[in-house]
Amino acid sequence: MTSDYEVKDLELALLERAEHLAQEHLQRAADERERLIHEENERLHLREEREVLAAKASGERLYRRRTQAEEIQLQEKIDQLRWKLIQSVMQGLLGRLDKLAENEQEYLPILERLMIHAAQAIDDDELEADLNARDLKRLSADWESFSKRAVPNKTIRLNPDPCNCTGGVMLRTLDNRILVNATFEGRMERYEDELLQVIMERLFSRTTDIGDLVHG
Repeated sequence: MTSDYEVKDLELALLERAEHLAQEHLQRAADERERLIHEENERLHLREEREVLAAKASGERLYRRRTQAEEIQLQEKIDQLRWKLIQSVMQGLLGRLDKLAENEQEYLPILERLMIHAAQAIDDDELEADLNARDLKRLSADWESFSKRAVPNKTIRLNPDPCNCTGGVMLRTLDNRILVNATFEGRMERYEDELLQVIMERLFSRTTDIGDLVHG
């Protein structure tokens, strides 16, 4: 009998031990599951954060690119408007000069000075002058006295064919080797850089910077 009880006790002990080990394994499995779930959640959270940061950075880059493109387009439009305004001022200047040329009392002394400066730039003693149709009509009959009064040391003959200009004079050597363009248009072209600088300073010296326009 004693042996039978000992066997049963041993079986009970083994069963308890097995159950205890099974419980330990189940708990370890549950703990491992919880750990894996936690780590996976952490990885998902970190990935979401990275994706949000990447999306935010991408959105900021896209915004900057769009803003820069809009600034460039705005600057181009402003430059086009500025250039149109400058050209309008240049055309207005020619209109003012044309009005000046209509007034003989004010204009003829200017024409005389232009002819003097042009003649001083040419060494030849015999020259030919080109005038526009209006000045030809004014000065043809009195050209010799007008030219001698302006340039007494040279002979300047008058070309009967008019040149296309608002006012002023073109002087040339008889062989066309040297020509000095002292017309209003010629002088404006020669001093174009200086004229543009003055016009831009007068028009845009108080213009707000493009960055202030865009960013406030």
